[in-house]
Amino acid sequence: MQKTTDQDLEFVVHTIAGTAVANEREFCDLDAVVGDGDFGYSLARGFEIVLADWETFDRATPAAFLKKVALVISLRVGGTSGPLWGTAFLRAAAALGGRTDLTGRDAVAMLRAAAEGIKTRGRSDLGDKTLLDALIPMTDALEQAVDAGGPRSADPAALARTAASAARTAADATTSMQALRGRPSYTGERSIGSPDAGAVAVAVMAERVADTWPARP
Repeated sequence: MQKTTDQDLEFVVHTIAGTAVANEREFCDLDAVVGDGDFGYSLARGFEIVLADWETFDRATPAAFLKKVALVISLRVGGTSGPLWGTAFLRAAAALGGRTDLTGRDAVAMLRAAAEGIKTRGRSDLGDKTLLDALIPMTDALEQAVDAGGPRSADPAALARTAASAARTAADATTSMQALRGRPSYTGERSIGSPDAGAVAVAVMAERVADTWPARP
């Protein structure tokens, strides 16, 4: 299985941060349909600080790097997004331990740990119409591709595209769901008919990683 470098992980995190900032308006508009409309703003402000502090982060190991990112997000992202996204990065770091040469299975482990952390912190699960409804199917698809073997399982670009496709399909599917957690849940059946902003954010970020992976530094 082809290994990736510390720089590849940093590229993914940097891309996620840049995507959050660039799509602030879109994410706010989605959240405003049944929420308070501040999701995109909160996420963008936190990830702006991640980008501003980028060169100061500990890079002794990939886990140490992710822990620093988690700390910034936890402290600087407003609303419920800070604790959830901060927990996701912190759990991803814990899943790596001291490993430095990362594989597709490490990516699956990080995403799986992130999802479990969000479940616990947000008291939510698959089917509640949250970002988990994109994150978990994306992780499942990535795991299946990695475990399948063959050339595609050793190609990070192909794996990134698989993850992005699964995330988009799953995020679109939240349109027909009723929100059971967070502010959108207060609207009851009115939450049906629009996709979850967090799930869409996961899909957009995954698509951006897949689109730009071949041109990464």
